[in-house]
Amino acid sequence: MKWFKSLSVAALAIALVSTSVSVAGAASDLKGKIVINGSSALLPLTLQAANEFKKLHPKVKISASAAGSITGPQSVRKGIADIGAVDWDASQDVPGFKKFDGQVAHKVAIIPFAAVVNKNVKVDDLTTKQLQDIFSGKVTNWKDVGGEDADIIVVNRAFGSGTRVNFQMKALQGTEFISKGSNYKEVKSSGDMKTAVETTPNAIGYIDLVYVTSNMKALKINKIAPTEANVVNGTYKVWGYGYYMTKGKPDGATKAFIEYIQSAKFQNGSLKKLKFIPISALK
Repeated sequence: MKWFKSLSVAALAIALVSTSVSVAGAASDLKGKIVINGSSALLPLTLQAANEFKKLHPKVKISASAAGSITGPQSVRKGIADIGAVDWDASQDVPGFKKFDGQVAHKVAIIPFAAVVNKNVKVDDLTTKQLQDIFSGKVTNWKDVGGEDADIIVVNRAFGSGTRVNFQMKALQGTEFISKGSNYKEVKSSGDMKTAVETTPNAIGYIDLVYVTSNMKALKINKIAPTEANVVNGTYKVWGYGYYMTKGKPDGATKAFIEYIQSAKFQNGSLKKLKFIPISALK
């Protein structure tokens, strides 16, 4: 009987291995093409997730571009993208934008946004009122907010940017932006904002934390630093959810990709390394 028990154990082991191979093979057989457009704030997350997902599912092709949040749900509506990345829930009305009927919003990240200045600026902290005055054009010199005697260069995102929507509503409490002037610049993407603030002395702008570099400085707002801990504990208010919009409920490769980004493995791994915050961090 010993030989029978040994044979049974061996057969069970082979069966388990066969099952594992079968499951792994099924996963790797996933096919399809996913086109993603929209938020440049979410682009680093999208690209990282795409690289990881394609290693698991090499038969899935993913292309991603970023021309601003509003282009995400617009591209989904036009049928030229499977996923629209956007920094607000585009299935609902928000100030300045009507909802996109028939689209489903999937939370993928919490995005902390920061007011940022060129590294030459001698200011570390601004109040809400000071930010309102600077971005509306009422204050035009750094000496008026505790800095050196130098003209402030305001760098703004173009209309349709989700980062702009979040910063205006949460950092400026709805105050309108300055829209013209010799000390005003407007850029199209988060990458363009990063470059402009890095290379323009006395510049101020705003961006999500993943783009902050040593050539710029993320400011405290009302003495509160833009950190994950301060977002989670409720003291830092300038943040928003990042969403993937789909036309109805997704299926196939698109569904699998969104589920991968929402998985605990990605949320607590690569997503956090990129300075986003897991969606589970806030209840």
